[in-house]
Amino acid sequence: MTAHTDRTPELVDATGLVTVELDIGGMTCAACAARVEKKLTRMDGVEATVNYATERATVTHRPDVTVDDLVATVEATGYSATPARPAGADAEAHGEDEHESPVDVLRRRVLISAALTVPVVLMSMVPALQFRNWQWLSLTLAAPVVVWGAWPFHRAAWVNLRHGAATMDTLISVGTLAAFVWSLRALFW
Repeated sequence: MTAHTDRTPELVDATGLVTVELDIGGMTCAACAARVEKKLTRMDGVEATVNYATERATVTHRPDVTVDDLVATVEATGYSATPARPAGADAEAHGEDEHESPVDVLRRRVLISAALTVPVVLMSMVPALQFRNWQWLSLTLAAPVVVWGAWPFHRAAWVNLRHGAATMDTLISVGTLAAFVWSLRALFW
């Protein structure tokens, strides 16, 4: 079959249709899941259900459609896809602590962004904390939050823009960048 069959448990039903599960990466909202599902279902002989919460797609397809075709379609939509591994396979193959979980990465991003944001808010709201040229310190602390802290939103907005779509990520990205540019304008002029 495909290069992925050693990792992907495929089920063949009585009608000869094959069911496979794919792990989908890069989805940030339910609209993303709907977009992936729509794109997969448009393929000839394919029915798909994408679950945003589990980041998994269950795809039923004809035998002549390969897993590589499904993965290529998802990737052309702007997301990543890999054949799903059986539950617990990653923990057995790699050990629990070898890679940081996506939740841990996001938690660190939020905590660092919050630590940089709190002084900016306090200096902006409490006149007693304002000193000569405090705005420059605010800029120095806010810039990493707008760029690095919001990077997942900017990346998702860019992917969606390339595919002619706008999501909540687009709204967040445009909003934070507009506020930052306006603040820069106010600081310099």
